[in-house]
Amino acid sequence: MNVFEPKFFSTLKNYNKSRFATDVMAGVIVGIVAIPLAIAFGIASGVGPTEGLVTAIIAGFIISFLGGSKVQIGGPTGAFIVIVYGIIQQFGIGGLLVATIMAGIMLILMGVFKLGSVIKFVPYPVIVGFTAGIAITIFSTQMNDLFGLQLEKVPSNFVDKWLFYFHNFDKTNFLVFSIGLLSILLIIFTPKISKKIPGSLVAIILVTVLVWALKYFFGINNIQTIGDLYTLPSGIPAPKIPALNLAEGQTIFDLAVMLFPAAFTIAMLGAIESLLSAMVADGVIGDRHNSNTELIAQGVANIFTPFFGGIPATGAIARTMTNINNGGRSPIAGIVHVITLLLVLLFLGKLVGYIPMACLAGILIMVSYNMSGWRTIVLLRNAPKSDFAVMLVTMILTVLFDLTVAIEVGLLLAVVLFLKRTSDVTSIKIFSSEIDPNIESDIALHEEKLKIPAGVSVYEIDGPYFFGVANKFDDIMNQTSKPPKIRIIRMRRVPFMDSTGLHNLENLCRESHRKGITIILSGVTMQVRKTLMKAHFDQIIPEDCICSHINIALAKAEEKLRVKS
Repeated sequence: MNVFEPKFFSTLKNYNKSRFATDVMAGVIVGIVAIPLAIAFGIASGVGPTEGLVTAIIAGFIISFLGGSKVQIGGPTGAFIVIVYGIIQQFGIGGLLVATIMAGIMLILMGVFKLGSVIKFVPYPVIVGFTAGIAITIFSTQMNDLFGLQLEKVPSNFVDKWLFYFHNFDKTNFLVFSIGLLSILLIIFTPKISKKIPGSLVAIILVTVLVWALKYFFGINNIQTIGDLYTLPSGIPAPKIPALNLAEGQTIFDLAVMLFPAAFTIAMLGAIESLLSAMVADGVIGDRHNSNTELIAQGVANIFTPFFGGIPATGAIARTMTNINNGGRSPIAGIVHVITLLLVLLFLGKLVGYIPMACLAGILIMVSYNMSGWRTIVLLRNAPKSDFAVMLVTMILTVLFDLTVAIEVGLLLAVVLFLKRTSDVTSIKIFSSEIDPNIESDIALHEEKLKIPAGVSVYEIDGPYFFGVANKFDDIMNQTSKPPKIRIIRMRRVPFMDSTGLHNLENLCRESHRKGITIILSGVTMQVRKTLMKAHFDQIIPEDCICSHINIALAKAEEKLRVKS
């Protein structure tokens, strides 16, 4: 499979009118579903409704046109809200542009160097943890609009934010709260009536009409709308480079260095979310996406979109599944979804201003609920405690600190636990009198037991010989009360060695040589032999003492004993 093979071109080879009609219908429906989400994600990220729609249009088109999945729908997602908001608060819109472009370059490099399959190995507890943490954070940011508190300068820290809310809940506007609650109920119950109509769209239409009626017929003007806070969308903005908030003496390079952790987090989030979405889609439609092509497309989208005021984008699982469920089977559906959004931006932009902020808060609260994956968290309680601990730590760090710290620590914990499990699986056995092939082999050989000569000990390593095991092996060697004359280290079940394993084995051989103990290696596989020879191990012990079978090793031990005696 080539690194860059957009599905758009391959799917057109056998394209027909009936497939086009189905894709157009799916694209229109997905476009309608994406309208409230794009607006809500744009506002929650700290930019505005226009920027959310522009991101869905430009990034959505690039991802559909250049992507490695037939049905992937790209655009802004809830996962980016927290980190984008934080970047804007600290570095401004210019900083967000730099971070997003850097993330785009990283994504392209991931694809070019074929890291698409590697990204899929990010541990599941880490993904569940930071997704749940993001969901809690998004939920927390919506209390101001949901309760109509109209608070300014809400603290960004999770604990301080909630303390601030509790001190101001007495300012709740119960009419606004009722509007938000109605929006949530409409989103929940619409699918019970019709699964084809998105609940968020129903909520926006009905609640907006209700608020408009309350304003013009009853004179109720205290329900805040998008138009009260933001400039209304009127079309695709012209590309521009926003001013960079550089401190005195600071260069763009200095800013890029400061933004590198945030850019890396955006790239990792984009890669993980888009490839997970593509994998889920493959399982439904029976196709196979090109992960490296998908990463390159995501990268290109995130390089171009910021110049139009857009925010980071990736593949969106909910919109992708909506596309599939409505018959979309080619990138044409994704492009039609973009055209639908563009028509809304061009001709219905002013109507966006009438949408109540409480309604958007209700939509985002439901997005956070669906993101939380609480059912998965409950199931993880039955998994190994270490997995649940990794998930919990990642979630708490996401909420209390930030996503960059959470992903770094979560991945580090997952790696440490993996290494511990691997080292625990690797066992070391000691034989001093005989070896029974019928017990010690994978199959019954019905051979006679192998006698171990006096003065010879056999140590068998079962599993990888890496830094997590090397010290364990050293400890067992040092526990021997009476050192043997010859040590046979049986390595038939050692699939690989790392540099620490080599170093420890080299030290063992040199220490044994000083004590007059001969080391013989047995059952050395071709891969391990290559590793030993590459490290010039034949200069430490003779090459004839690196044996391929235990019988050869025992015969060599008897020969060495005769020489010593």
